[in-house]
Amino acid sequence: MARYTGPVCKLCRREGMKLFLKGEKCFTKCTLERRPQPPGPHGQRRARKVSDFGLQLREKQKARRLYGVLEKQFRRHFEAAERRPGVTGENLLQVLEMRLDNVVYRLGLADSRPQARQLVRHGHIDVNGHKVDVPSYMCKPGDELVVREGSKANEFFQVMQPQLARKQIAGWMELNTGTMTGRVMRVPLRDELDLNLNESLIVEYYSR
Repeated sequence: MARYTGPVCKLCRREGMKLFLKGEKCFTKCTLERRPQPPGPHGQRRARKVSDFGLQLREKQKARRLYGVLEKQFRRHFEAAERRPGVTGENLLQVLEMRLDNVVYRLGLADSRPQARQLVRHGHIDVNGHKVDVPSYMCKPGDELVVREGSKANEFFQVMQPQLARKQIAGWMELNTGTMTGRVMRVPLRDELDLNLNESLIVEYYSR
């Protein structure tokens, strides 16, 4: 399955904000704090006025990189959001939030979305009693996620479980820290998402 495999700190520098792609290291060892300019020789140039298209492109790229989605799949998510009733921009964020890798991250079972994606790909997560190893699997309200019994003895989950009680879980889901079982209660609302994104610019980008 296609994914970005390059240096993730470059992505944060290019977008000029922390995307939290390395979990705890983003708080303790952040390259963006030492080198805030964009990567490459062009990052040293004098700042120029950004066009409307440039603003729209940057917002789309920021969302893609935040959720770890490549262009073709991101476009499919946008098309799915367009077909839903309601505001397309908010629909897009809801589609992205309901991806299985993001739900695992929001439940606190991983420190970052890339780490959550890896847990899913390695088959550590059951959804409604069945193993699902597709990060883009779309969760629905009422879905139950649980760390597989065979995986709970894994050193990663042995270290992670005591930390779950200290994590803040999103209001649209529930987590039983003892059994490492989570449930999606409903689709999240826009004001519940701690995202520094202007989704209307993404809609404008694809509406050109």
